[in-house]
Amino acid sequence: MKEEKKQLRSGFTTGTCAAAAAKAAAFFLTGDEKTQISLQTPGGRVAHFQVQKLVDGEMTWFGVQKDAGDDPDVTHGAWIYGAVSRISKDMGFRRAVGSKSDRTCEKKETEEKHDVDQEARADVLARAYEWEPDTDADHSGQFRLFLTAKDGIGLVTKPGLSCPVGKYAINPVPRQMIFQSVAHVLEETEAHGDYLIQLWIPAGRELALKTFNPKLGIEGGISILGTTGIVNPMSEQALMDTIRLEIHMRAVAGEHSLILAPGNYGERFLAEHLGIAIDQAVTCSNFIADAIRWSADAGMSEILFVGHIGKLIKVAGGVKNTHSKYGDRRMEIMADCLPDTLDEQVRNEWTDRIFGCNTTEEALEYLKSWGICDQVMHTAVSRMQHYMKQWAGGNCDVQVVTFSTVYGILGKTSDSDRMIERWRQS
Repeated sequence: MKEEKKQLRSGFTTGTCAAAAAKAAAFFLTGDEKTQISLQTPGGRVAHFQVQKLVDGEMTWFGVQKDAGDDPDVTHGAWIYGAVSRISKDMGFRRAVGSKSDRTCEKKETEEKHDVDQEARADVLARAYEWEPDTDADHSGQFRLFLTAKDGIGLVTKPGLSCPVGKYAINPVPRQMIFQSVAHVLEETEAHGDYLIQLWIPAGRELALKTFNPKLGIEGGISILGTTGIVNPMSEQALMDTIRLEIHMRAVAGEHSLILAPGNYGERFLAEHLGIAIDQAVTCSNFIADAIRWSADAGMSEILFVGHIGKLIKVAGGVKNTHSKYGDRRMEIMADCLPDTLDEQVRNEWTDRIFGCNTTEEALEYLKSWGICDQVMHTAVSRMQHYMKQWAGGNCDVQVVTFSTVYGILGKTSDSDRMIERWRQS
């Protein structure tokens, strides 16, 4: 009997768990204590969570335990807590009033404390994200939401990430998901005023040491991440089998042209900027060389490869698998694409600047300011194309488009427009 392959179980991102915890806390603020929470993820799937109440001094938290499914995620099993409170002008620093003498002392202490409280409020809100609701939403103007963190969520200290320096590492998609989850609860109560959402991950500081966060300049905890809200299991062999099977199925269906994209960023860029439906692309994850080879072996005559510069810059250096466990040569490869015509002293200085960058987006800022971004990207995509054609064994035409979430299309090979137009019309 043929052994059936195990169906790997998906899980939920830290962003989805944080949104569920915050939603439970919002319900509690309105007088409705929940033990179960449901919400819809950005990917469309409805998620259900058991929540745990935790009273810590004057603060009441609601927690969700992260389930990453069969994905080898260091945050699997971690508790992610959320709390929601109304922001008063003095941040809620109030005391009960007793006798007349107490009231006299209280009045004096309150006056002295007022300035401190205002400073504390300003400090909290300076690191908080403020919700920007749709202008046509019914709740617009009724209440404002602010999002910040306690222990266990990292603070961004270097530029180039999707979160500003000085803010907590709560990425844009989960940030919006958290805001919307809380807003939906408050809308039902016709809430007014300002509200503060706080996140807390007790084990976050320790878990962060097992991630790239310290190297990226995210200090003191993990990041709140997610694009679809779902963690898909990353068993390497299972993922490789899936990619290869999808390529094979397209070849069997009579297709001779293929679009490859590493992941969610590439797929979204196809749909939003190139006008090509997401389902027309095969997602190849980090297995760049393997996917190219499998495509050529399946008889594909044309490949359009679309990917974020953060991954594809590695391909410009001949890197076959872009997973971080195989090393990170992004800045080295980027610097190697600097024009040969540069003065040696300038080249050395600019190379040092690039080597000091945290992300490719940050390096692009320098290239833009030096006026050589187009030239560097032309060199980079030419090298990407060279290696991809090499991996295809010279058996198919490969065109490349690379982009940045900030600057859009950065570079593309000579015949990529023809392929893009044909895919738009298909």
